Amino acid sequence: MHTFYTPDIAVKTELPEEEAAHCLRVLRLTMGDEVMLTDGNGFFYKAVIDSIAGKRCQVKIVESIFQEPLWKGHLHVAMAPTKNIDRTEWFAEKATEIGFDELTFLNCRFSERKVIKTERIEKIVVSAVKQSLKARKPKVNEMIDFDRFVRQDFKGQKFIAHCYEGEKLLLKDALDVQMDAVVLIGPEGDFSREEVALAESCGFRPISLGKSRLRTETAALVAVHLMNLAHVTES
Repeated sequence: MHTFYTPDIAVKTELPEEEAAHCLRVLRLTMGDEVMLTDGNGFFYKAVIDSIAGKRCQVKIVESIFQEPLWKGHLHVAMAPTKNIDRTEWFAEKATEIGFDELTFLNCRFSERKVIKTERIEKIVVSAVKQSLKARKPKVNEMIDFDRFVRQDFKGQKFIAHCYEGEKLLLKDALDVQMDAVVLIGPEGDFSREEVALAESCGFRPISLGKSRLRTETAALVAVHLMNLAHVTES
């Protein structure tokens, strides 16, 4: 059964324009065909195509299914986007498949990319949500300056992954799965020492992602995986 992303389905039983085009033109579904919908907020909906008018596709909800959260707390990754945008897009896709809640892009001192089109990332995330059969879509935020981001109030745990010497716990050992968590991942040139010092003064704890030196997108994905692993082990 084909899955479609329908964030307004609770109030509007019509597929969004782009989803309708995929449904009707690409998949060539027709009236009476069964489809699965997700609102990205925790619900799946079994439905049938009820009517078709030009590019518009109305559906009839047959059953709503609540998907229990796969972990406790709110998992937030804030990363500097890579110079090669394909790597950032790869991360967004794979992290969504694994599962997390929020993605923020950081403008750091050593960032090689200062602009990012979040509309493209949103589409990749939506596609991954549908592919991995998740009822919750991660929130994608616009780029923000590092200094401004770390000075915000965050509920729960705050971590920063960097390559400088110092005492660091592995993320999986530092994480309290009962609490929200935000993890900072720097650019290829790492965070500056001043950025690390500022983050630590704002309550971010330095953590390790393992013994290997990782690319930005790999480090961010490892962080997502370790957070998920910790929650799976706990449950």
